[in-house]
Amino acid sequence: MAFKKTVRIYLTWLLVFLLEKPAFMLYYHLPVSKVGEVMWHGLSLDLAMSGYLTSVPAVILLVSVWWRPKALSYLMKGFMMVASFLVAFTFMLNLVLYGYWNFPLDSTPIYYFLTSPKDAFASANLFQELLGVIATFVLAYGIYWLVRWKASFQVESRPIRQTFLMMVTLGMLFLSIRGGVTVSSTNTGKAYFSHVMELNHAAVNPTFSLFESFAHQVDFGRQYRFMTDDQADKYFKQMVCTESDEARILLRTDRPDDILLIIWEGFPKDLMTALGGKRNVAVEMDSLAHHAILFRQFYANSFRTDRGLVSVLSGYPAQPTTSLMKFPKKTESLPSIAQSLKRYGYHTSYYYGGDADFANMRSFLVSQGFLNIVSDVDFPISEKLSKWGVPDHLVAQRLMYDVKREGKGRHFRVFQTSSSHEPWDVPYHRLKDKRLNSFAYTDHTIGQLIRDYQKLPQWKNTLVIILADHVGSYLEHLDNEIPQRYQIPLIWAGGAITQPMRVDTLGGQIDLAATLLGQMNIPHHDFTFSKDMMSKKTPKFGYFTFPDLWGMATKDATIIYDNKSKKVIYKKGSHPERYIDQGKAFLQKLYDDIQKR
Repeated sequence: MAFKKTVRIYLTWLLVFLLEKPAFMLYYHLPVSKVGEVMWHGLSLDLAMSGYLTSVPAVILLVSVWWRPKALSYLMKGFMMVASFLVAFTFMLNLVLYGYWNFPLDSTPIYYFLTSPKDAFASANLFQELLGVIATFVLAYGIYWLVRWKASFQVESRPIRQTFLMMVTLGMLFLSIRGGVTVSSTNTGKAYFSHVMELNHAAVNPTFSLFESFAHQVDFGRQYRFMTDDQADKYFKQMVCTESDEARILLRTDRPDDILLIIWEGFPKDLMTALGGKRNVAVEMDSLAHHAILFRQFYANSFRTDRGLVSVLSGYPAQPTTSLMKFPKKTESLPSIAQSLKRYGYHTSYYYGGDADFANMRSFLVSQGFLNIVSDVDFPISEKLSKWGVPDHLVAQRLMYDVKREGKGRHFRVFQTSSSHEPWDVPYHRLKDKRLNSFAYTDHTIGQLIRDYQKLPQWKNTLVIILADHVGSYLEHLDNEIPQRYQIPLIWAGGAITQPMRVDTLGGQIDLAATLLGQMNIPHHDFTFSKDMMSKKTPKFGYFTFPDLWGMATKDATIIYDNKSKKVIYKKGSHPERYIDQGKAFLQKLYDDIQKR
């Protein structure tokens, strides 16, 4: 009977999704005592996804009540194969990636894979990749066997009755997908129940999470509607300022001949003793800090390189739901430090040892005004020594060669490092810990680059800016729900600075643009979200995002808000609640701005 077969298929999918949860929890050593709660709170997503995957077989079975051509059987088998592989693939991908990213599967890894498959898997070794592929196909076959054997066709003795039951069943599947008849439809936020985020993430159905992520990629104007437009405007005006009046002076000249911006892969403040971190890792940066301007309360705006680059180079906040680099038409309209400097006679260059086409990076850099982009394709194959491409020291040598060759003139160069990243494979061996050793290697590379620069006559009028793209995997179990996940160093050095100093003003990556341009007396009105940290008139705060989280740090309080559970999950300081509406308004205005671009 078509009705019974449909119910069996639905219950089989539901069983598969329920079993995923204890498997995930065992893999990540989560308390087994919480399995029941995890299953219960994730049930609505499992019911919905089971409904999606049963709806097509249900339609096929409904047709088979009256008409049973051979093609119908092939169609059923084909769908079951695709669906089984999809479920197995999303489960395995979520299982592997969660240890690196600490959030449920969304469209991000698919986006990375489509733009550069090689870099998407650079964190894993060949054995892990092979094991993952084998496990995915074995799991897919097992799921297919479970589901398919329920789906054979036979002649119906009571076709009218079966048709009626199947129509009712399709209606029930729709309710299952929607999550009932209430106003709110099913979403991943319904699975959140605990203050321990790993348990919430274990409850999330990874296949559902992936599809939900794809569904929320385009219509930015309908996302994060916390309040009326007038209310959002009122709070937002208190948080932005595009002027640099009465700014504290950091530079001896408003036109440094050379500006070198170093964006360090995954570099946290915890590796600098000058910022209260570990000894004997970033020894070059600790030494440089004595002769530089060190910002001690500085925040990354996100958790991935592609999002961090937009924040740094465009002064534009990262988004919780997507990476703006996915939308070249929108990134073309973003403000740009490089374009602003080009108008004042600066030549622009970008140096990166990896694949510049990864995550649409090249299109973004070109639209930013970088026409000279040096990447892995500009080096011989013999120098591509790691999975991420060319090691940092060889890229630094190429940069220094160009500095010497190009000589005098105004230059803005960006050096994006890549070696302090999984799998920590670097041509340097000072520390036993592979992770720390990779940071020590990049630290040594930057130190040598600066020493070479200091020998040149233009050093006396050179500004070197060093900051991280995000906090990487140095701390293995760093929670995404604490501010330390986003705290990074910012260093200004070189002969162009006025004097060494410590700056405790709060700010973030998005504020670099306005601060640099403000110090150079260059207008920055188009950088709506960027604030000159040295200007007395600007509000002082750091703002950061993670998939469906946002955080805000001020001088007297820090708050992190979960958009899915609609709860404050971290708060510290004096009356942090006062910043909830401001943080919401900032995010709402950001998505309004994206929609218009």
